[in-house]
Amino acid sequence: MVKLHDLIRWCDQTLKSAEFKDYAPNGLQIEGKPEVKKILCAVTASQDAIEAAIAEQADVLLVHHGYFWKGEPYPITGMRGKRIKSLIQHDISLVGYHLPLDSHPELGNNAAIADILGLEQLEALDPSERHPIGNIGYLKQAMSPEAFKALLSEKLGFDTIHLPANPTEIRKVGFCTGGAQDYIHKAAAQDCDAYISGEVSERTFYEAKELGVHYYACGHHATERYGVQRLGQALAREFNLEYVYFELNNPI
Repeated sequence: MVKLHDLIRWCDQTLKSAEFKDYAPNGLQIEGKPEVKKILCAVTASQDAIEAAIAEQADVLLVHHGYFWKGEPYPITGMRGKRIKSLIQHDISLVGYHLPLDSHPELGNNAAIADILGLEQLEALDPSERHPIGNIGYLKQAMSPEAFKALLSEKLGFDTIHLPANPTEIRKVGFCTGGAQDYIHKAAAQDCDAYISGEVSERTFYEAKELGVHYYACGHHATERYGVQRLGQALAREFNLEYVYFELNNPI
């Protein structure tokens, strides 16, 4: 058992969350029990994830996508009101880390993607960023665009969408998980053969072709299911806590 605020302090320090300018607050978003024995992790703080946390008698719901995003209306009503009410009624804390959990070089979503795909010699997708949100890595051996699509689909469990470009072989790969399709411009500036993210837009078809960078959309959820698991496992080791991961396979 650990005090909630000690757990949050460890996460904040480990992820360096204060050093990020983000779209939502990182860390403790809803405060529940003062002490923690069990954590349930999920990609998004959906009602299903909350119900799973209740069923597991978890003290903390740890997510990548939490609440209170910029531009959201202030009133706590409707769907969001129901979610927050459920958490408060069951005294469950909501803890969310967004960009810090994308960026972390060991626990982060991008680090996990690099490990899963066997990408080496990692560097920043945008060298101007203090804590890079995206990365570049190299395949051990060059692959055809079609073979790389098959590898992505197999490793990430998602029917990858491939938008083709000119390079006949892929070795230098830019990547940034989630909804970072527009970072394809950064990948082009770094002479990448391919760029991976989660989502795709109509404009991305033309950008891939005209920038000369193969684009692979591998699913927002599918590319971001790993960071919360790595963070949850790290917390379980650090504080001798119970840890559960809740998977609700979002096809987007």
